[in-house]
Amino acid sequence: MTLVIALVWGQGVLVSADSRASSGLVFHEERKIKPIFFLKGGKELGLGIAGGAGDAVLVKQGFRVIELAFKSWFEKVGSREGRNPFADEVGDIVTGIESRLIARYRELRGVGIEPNASLLLASVTQDGKPRLYVFDDRGLAEPVHDNPGYALLGKGVITGGLLLLRLLDYRSGEAWEWDLGLLSAFIIDMVSEIDPTVSPFLGESYFIRYDEEEGVVLGPLKEEAYKEYKELVRKRKNLFKLLWNAMEKYGEDTVERKLKELVKSE
Repeated sequence: MTLVIALVWGQGVLVSADSRASSGLVFHEERKIKPIFFLKGGKELGLGIAGGAGDAVLVKQGFRVIELAFKSWFEKVGSREGRNPFADEVGDIVTGIESRLIARYRELRGVGIEPNASLLLASVTQDGKPRLYVFDDRGLAEPVHDNPGYALLGKGVITGGLLLLRLLDYRSGEAWEWDLGLLSAFIIDMVSEIDPTVSPFLGESYFIRYDEEEGVVLGPLKEEAYKEYKELVRKRKNLFKLLWNAMEKYGEDTVERKLKELVKSE
C-alpha cells in the first residue's frame, strides 16, 4: 500500500505520493503517479495525472485504461484542434474510463478475484477548470474537485493522512495562500514515521495547472523545491512541538492572542 494525495490548488491540481509498495513483508519502490501527455507539433500537451494505490498490477492496468481513454480523445479531437478537453469532454472521458474499469473488475470477480485498487484522475479543462475524480474498487467514479477538493488513497490515509488534514482544518477554498506542495510533503513524511508501508517523501509530485499565456501546463516537482520542502518539513515538525510547549507554559488563550497579533501585523 502507499499514500497518494491530490489537492485542488487554484486553477490546478497537485498530485503527490510516496514511492513504497509492499508485498507481504517485502517492500520495494514503485511509482504511484503517471503523467498523461501527448505530442503536438513537437510540443508536449499535458492532459492529466493518474494516481493509484492497492494491488500494483491493477493500478498499472488502471493507468493504462486512463491513458487509452485520453489517447482516444486526443486522436479524435485534441491533435486536430491542438487543445485540452473542455469540462463536458472530461466528463465523457471519465465515463469511458468508468465503464472499462467496471467491466474489468466484474471479470475478476467472476473468477474469484476481489479487486483491491483505488485510482484518481486529475485534469484541467481547456478553460482553466480543475477536475479531480476518484475511482473506487468497483470502478465507479466520484467527482471531488468541488467537495471536498482533495483525494487521498492508500493505507496511509487511515494511519495519519486524513487525520493531519482534519487537524489543520484544510479546506481547498480557504487555502489559497498555502503552499500545498509543502503540505503534501509534510503529510507523507509524518505518516511515514508511524506506518512502515509508507516511505518518506522522495519528490514524486506533479502539478497540472492553467496558465493565462501557455494554457494547461503539466510538470514534475523540481529538485530544488524538493530539497527546500524537506528542510521546511523538519522545521514545521519542530514548530508544532514548540507550539504545544508554549500552550502548556502560557495557556491556550495567551498563545492564541499572540498568534492572531502576529498574523494581523502583516
